Amino acid sequence: MGILDGIVEWIAEQVMNILDLITTSVLGALGCSMDTFLRYFPAAETMYQVFLALGIGLILLNWVWQLFKNYFMGAGIEAEDPIKLSIRSFLFIFLTFYAKDIVDLLLKISGTPYNWILTEDLPPLKFADFDSVVTVILGVCANGAVAIIALILVLILAWNYIKLLFEAAERYILLGVLVYTAPAAFSMGASQSTGNIFKSWCRMLGGQFFLLLMNAWCLRLFTSMVGTFLANPLSL
Repeated sequence: MGILDGIVEWIAEQVMNILDLITTSVLGALGCSMDTFLRYFPAAETMYQVFLALGIGLILLNWVWQLFKNYFMGAGIEAEDPIKLSIRSFLFIFLTFYAKDIVDLLLKISGTPYNWILTEDLPPLKFADFDSVVTVILGVCANGAVAIIALILVLILAWNYIKLLFEAAERYILLGVLVYTAPAAFSMGASQSTGNIFKSWCRMLGGQFFLLLMNAWCLRLFTSMVGTFLANPLSL
């Protein structure tokens, strides 16, 4: 069993070293800052200008179309009030033009509690120690294939942690998509017929902020649990 134990322990050590790397490099990069998003998707910043021009163009097109429809109201065609339509259109042209500044302000506001979560003091944590701690505990309680049992527990820990990180990365990418398509979403608010699309986008953006915070909170709880366990493993 000596060779098998050595192989199993080496595999477990590599798995936990990967988790160490992920913890230090990934979690801090996934937040309410779009720096990481632009690093991997640099075209998003250029395509933002396309969405900005598209958004303003849609507002102006809708404004002209709705004004044109007022000439046929006598034939039963529904149209928006010209004054309200004009005020609404110019308001959303302003919002669309400054969509990036508005979204950046929201990112800064949401990034504050995210940074609080990440900078909260935790027990000293090194995932690579987890395998040795589990082996010691199981060695006290059982004989035989202790290393195999420890490897199983390590793999379960690693898989659940990676799933949490995948969820956080998914939320971050979706948040980046919402941020850099914001002008198109703002343009939908200029018309009553498409106002629900703008409201849905606002709900989606707020939901992504909330879920990103919850993902960071869950990951911090996870690492806090492991850190406490490593500090006092026999407390179980």
